[in-house]
Amino acid sequence: MFIQNGLRHDADAQVAAVTDPDLAKVLKHTAMGPVDFYPINATIYGQGDSVGPLYLVEFGTVRLCRITSDGRRQITAFYFAGDVFGFDPGREHQCYAESVDGAGIRTLRVRSGDLSAADGLLQLALRSIAKVQSHLLLLGRASASERLARFLLNLMEQQDSDETVALQMQRIDIGDYLGLTFETVSRALRVLKDRGLVRLPSADRVVVLDRERLAGICI
Repeated sequence: MFIQNGLRHDADAQVAAVTDPDLAKVLKHTAMGPVDFYPINATIYGQGDSVGPLYLVEFGTVRLCRITSDGRRQITAFYFAGDVFGFDPGREHQCYAESVDGAGIRTLRVRSGDLSAADGLLQLALRSIAKVQSHLLLLGRASASERLARFLLNLMEQQDSDETVALQMQRIDIGDYLGLTFETVSRALRVLKDRGLVRLPSADRVVVLDRERLAGICI
């Protein structure tokens, strides 16, 4: 369930503010809906729902999840401001999307018969696939500490931060994304802290003390 804010921005101004050239190309030839606010844990679309528009994160964080055959939740991706999600190969969504921390989401609908955005959409879709492939490789080969280190580095890049990482998601979310238990995530954080790689000033903040060494354990 969502609350519609009715926050409409001028389309030209919206495109001008975007630094991602592929996204800018898509937005220039796309009908953009208003910004809709989804409270914490609100569902944006369900697993098995019909595929419809794409979605642009204006603010906040979104998690993409699926329920496995044995009833467990698996988080396949997180999306942040400026990310586009909703790509699926078939007619139904293979995962469900939820707001993590209260997210503003805008729907994107390519205008009928308009092929100008095709290249931008293709590039965004390919980047989404590459992100999933990289994540699967991480889950298959890395230890708990290595997985967490890579996760923190990815967040630093996403947030364009030199030191402090904001953890918008709970430990259980991180665990379901990295294929770890809640307890293992907490232990891995302590391992990184004891090795002098990070500092933990609060539950939702991680200060990276040595980015180069943190990256080194991911190799």
